[in-house]
Amino acid sequence: MSKFNIALCQLSITSDKERNIPHAREAIEHAAQNGSKLVVLPEIWNCPYSDESLSKYAEEIESEDGPPSFSMLSEVAPAQGCVCCVFGMDGKLKAKHRKLHLFDVDIPGDITFKESDTLTAGDEATIVDTDVGRIGIGICHNIRFPELAMLYAARGAHLLCYPGAFNMSTGQLLWELMQRARAVDNQLFVATCSPARDTNVSYITWGHSTLVGPFGEIIASTGHEEATVFAEIDYSLIQFRR
Repeated sequence: MSKFNIALCQLSITSDKERNIPHAREAIEHAAQNGSKLVVLPEIWNCPYSDESLSKYAEEIESEDGPPSFSMLSEVAPAQGCVCCVFGMDGKLKAKHRKLHLFDVDIPGDITFKESDTLTAGDEATIVDTDVGRIGIGICHNIRFPELAMLYAARGAHLLCYPGAFNMSTGQLLWELMQRARAVDNQLFVATCSPARDTNVSYITWGHSTLVGPFGEIIASTGHEEATVFAEIDYSLIQFRR
């Protein structure tokens, strides 16, 4: 499939996991019913982005009792005939990506957050063949490392997907810059998907989910509120730009 529609679902996330999961499903269904063959959700879409939430809301992917987030994605992808990063149109899990570079930040007078207090970093790059092409997967902070994107390009990726939750400081400075840099570095498409901004929580996200083309051009984007970004990806542009 060299030409298809993508949807980036910039969701509002609450502390109610039982609300977040069906809310994400509704967004996926809406995207698919509007012609999207690839649907991307934000980083940590089923719970708030905070140290105390990560372990509380986590699921064991391989458990036999049907983890709710996993089960929802496995059901909705084949039902709607779309790829939900990274569940295929057959409903099977295509790949798992463990965040390679954890986000530990301490900016005096601004923000302190250490993912390493809760999470363990992965040690493998993740590239997956899907019904909509070969996709290189990163999460948030991974986008700052050009070597990972170059590795994906060398392995034949058409698209780099980075669900992410940049904060207000790093978002304003780097979010758009990093996306456009990784795209033009490798003449690939880059898609990012952020949670919508919530100013009533300790970690406030920047938003601005975006699709960037292989010359670093912004194809489609949004602001910081809940929204779905719809856009077309045409892989023939990759070779054309090169």
